[in-house]
Amino acid sequence: MTDLRLTEIFYSLQGETRTAGLATVFVRLTGCPLRCGYCDTAYAFHGGEKWTQAGILAEVASYKPRYVTVTGGEPLAQKNCWPLLKALCDQGYEVSLETSGSISTEGVDDRVVKVVDLKTPGSQEVGRNDYQNIQRLNRHDQVKFVICNREDYDWARFKIDEYQLLSKVDDVLFSPSFGEIEATALANWIVEDNLPVRFQLQLHKLLWDDAAGH
Repeated sequence: MTDLRLTEIFYSLQGETRTAGLATVFVRLTGCPLRCGYCDTAYAFHGGEKWTQAGILAEVASYKPRYVTVTGGEPLAQKNCWPLLKALCDQGYEVSLETSGSISTEGVDDRVVKVVDLKTPGSQEVGRNDYQNIQRLNRHDQVKFVICNREDYDWARFKIDEYQLLSKVDDVLFSPSFGEIEATALANWIVEDNLPVRFQLQLHKLLWDDAAGH
């Protein structure tokens, strides 16, 4: 059986990461073992509906997309996420996986772009990071930090150096935690420190006020 529990499938613009602004199908799986203080998808913690892998592939194909993002919740909390990722890659899409970094990414298809969110102290879940995932990064993968305050910024800079992240992936992403820190403050810190990271805002919040289905 390859059934998965889904919260939603929708077609929208990618709101963040290296493909921000590109039309993308999102497959949002249900469930997450973490409870980050800034979580904006708590509606995906519970509920959802069971879908077959074949049903998901058919729904995705109906949009004729180039890009597909599997997200959550925490998609890797469902064991059938691994074969779904492979099946999507086999269809010829550019597939990305948005993961909290708390579950091992071992065995994820190498064609998948893993966007690994290293949890900062401000997330309230910093103790859940699986740092072994850093050794599993491919060059095309991305590492993301959601920054809640100056402490998070300094912590993230330390982790970049500690794990030599800039030599492992092409993109390290810094996002301001929406409503917790001024985006301009984070942008200024990055410029002042000449930090070679990609600053990003969440376009879906700016365009659609973070409504579900966008």
